[in-house]
Parts: sequence; structure tokens; C-alpha cells
Amino acid sequence: MEILKIGRATLTWLNGGVTHMDGGAMFGVVPKPLWSKKYPHNDKNQIELRCDAILLQIDGKNFLIDSGVGKDKLNDKQKRNFGVLEESKIEESLSELGLSPEDIDGMLMTHLHFDHSNGLTKPENGDLVSVFPNATIFVSQIEWDEMRKPNMRSKNTYWESNWKPVQNQVKTFENSLEVVSGLTMQHTSGHSDGHAVIKFEDGDDRFIHMADLMPTHAHQNPLWVLAYDDYPVTSVHEKKQLQDEAYANDSWFIFYHDAYYRAIKFNDEKEIEDAVKRTRYDYS
Repeated sequence: MEILKIGRATLTWLNGGVTHMDGGAMFGVVPKPLWSKKYPHNDKNQIELRCDAILLQIDGKNFLIDSGVGKDKLNDKQKRNFGVLEESKIEESLSELGLSPEDIDGMLMTHLHFDHSNGLTKPENGDLVSVFPNATIFVSQIEWDEMRKPNMRSKNTYWESNWKPVQNQVKTFENSLEVVSGLTMQHTSGHSDGHAVIKFEDGDDRFIHMADLMPTHAHQNPLWVLAYDDYPVTSVHEKKQLQDEAYANDSWFIFYHDAYYRAIKFNDEKEIEDAVKRTRYDYS
């Protein structure tokens, strides 16, 4: 597991499983000859996207950023369609660190699409139960509302199985929420109407997790947004504003989906200055 210390925060990337999604959809209107230079694809035109929840330890608290792709919840068709070659092993990852799911104090949910929220619940004795029973689940009010009442498009990714068993653990916010000193969640819209990013500031030490506004390092160009985005123009504007702020503050960018980089710090030319690379595995 890769570990990065930023100020008083320690980030550890857990094994949350993997998906392989259509590269064209992940880069929207960007032509394949351009995006394929930035991010590899397989013979099905799919790109590897990790779903690795990030353990954020700060001020004696254990938080997780998103929850992984889940375990024992997807049928064979879903695994095939989403390219799930490995399901979550978050409980095993926590065990290696001397922790259990019961030790998680909060879930920082950037949004509730299945590949971010499927790990919130698990099957047990014929029912679905909370994986992190002692955690407060933080999510924007807009996202929580749509999760429970999805529209004809979003119902394909907002699943009742991922919210109903944990509804009593949820705490919502409107525009922003300071979880602990210096750690905030900020509503952006764009990718989904309720999408949020996570920022941390401790003196000169900072990071930003832009979630699916910038899911991989290859999405650094502000105009490169996903075909999956509900509000792509909003994504572009929010992404540009957040990036400019992060560059100016010398922030680390941290990633949930990137199969190659866990975190990156860019120089004044917006080139990689420092990075934490992911340990690669072969799933074939």
C-alpha cells in the first residue's frame, strides 16, 4: 500500500477493486489519438480505473475517501460490462494496518455513483448491512436526494442497495463542510449534480482530491471531461478554477481512479514535479 504524509494528514491507498471503462466515454469529445497518448487502453478500448478508497488519518480520526467497488454485490453481467477483474479488498487492507471497518469514523463521499458507493454495504445472512457501522457518511444534500430519487438516466448508477442500509449514518451538507480543522468538502456539481471535492490545508501543506472532475492524471487538461458528466460545462469551469487554485498553492493532487499515479504535485509549467506511483499488478 502506498502512503503519503501531507502536513498532519496521512493518506494510505487501500485495495478497492478495479473497473475497465470505455476510453472514449472517459474522455468525452477528445479524439482517441490524443487521449490514448496520455493513458493506455486495452483491445476493447477500455482503460483501467482503480476504485481504491483512500484512508485519511488525521487528528486521531480514521476517514475513508469513497468506498470502493464493493464485494459480492455485482452479478456476472455487471462484472463483464464494467470490466471488474477484482472486487474490493478494503477489509483486508485495513487488517494489514491493524484496523477494522469498525474503526472508521467517517466516509467522505465525493458522490454516490456505484463505483464510489458500492463498498458502503455488503451482503450478510441474506440482507445488506453497513460495512462501516460506526462511520458518519458525509455527502452533499443534492447528491443524497438524487441517490434516493434518481432520474431515468441516473438510476443506472444510483442503487437502492447502496443507500437504504446506511441511511441512518448519513450527514449532508449544502455548499461546504469542514470535517476537521483544515479538511473540507466542497460541492461542485458537474460530474453529478451533487458531486463534491475534498481539500486539505495545514500551513503550507495542502492537497486536493478532485474526484471525477479529474479522475486521472491524463485528465489534467481542463477541457477533457467525461461523457458521463451530467453537466460537462460546469465540470470545465469548476475544474479550471480548482486547478488554478491548487497550482497557486503548490497542492498535491490525489486520485481514487488513477491506475498509474496515487498523487502528483505539478511545477509552475504544470508538469509533474513529484509523484507517488501505484504498484502495478497483472489481473490476466
